Amino acid sequence: MQENFEIAAVSRSEQGKGASRRLRREGMVPGIIYGGGKDPEMFATKHNELIQHLDNEAFYSHILAVNIGGKKQKVVLKDLQRHPSKPFVTHIDLLRVADADRIKMHVPLHFINEETSVGVKTGGQISHHMTDVEVICAAKDLPEFIEIDMANVEVGQIVHLQDMQLPEGVELVALSHGEVGEHEFPVVSIHARGAGGEEEASEEGGDAEV
Repeated sequence: MQENFEIAAVSRSEQGKGASRRLRREGMVPGIIYGGGKDPEMFATKHNELIQHLDNEAFYSHILAVNIGGKKQKVVLKDLQRHPSKPFVTHIDLLRVADADRIKMHVPLHFINEETSVGVKTGGQISHHMTDVEVICAAKDLPEFIEIDMANVEVGQIVHLQDMQLPEGVELVALSHGEVGEHEFPVVSIHARGAGGEEEASEEGGDAEV
């Protein structure tokens, strides 16, 4: 189901570490919106509400709405700073986007039919080499996730980036440079249990670049 996220925020004018510390003591997270041909805009949002959003995987690869004083803007999450030793978000950066803007974002991978795949049924074990991929697409085409169907993957088979089925209008950044096939990018594989798995594959591959 398509998620809709709205960040409720207030405008802020004070800058500097002192002002940011005061906001954090008040349970707020300072942030900034930039891009879109407009001046950067500073804001603050409630920490507890932001944390609820961040608990949802889709928030990180989604077109968001930020509401500052009743004015909504379309944005994507570009950077998130967290306290090094405490469970607190200390700053958030948002990028303005329009539907036609081409953007680069990391999108999570969802692996389906793993338990019923041909390789697992015959005793194989799945190894995930990637959990997300960087894509480039128009903002309106940004997927929340990309599925990889494992149903017909057999023991000894590797699914590469080149094998992935992508939504219309979405390209993989890793395949946008150079000739397709110049490098192989393994995403997920099924190997025989007790056969050494990833370690054995690494030894056999030697210095091959992936």
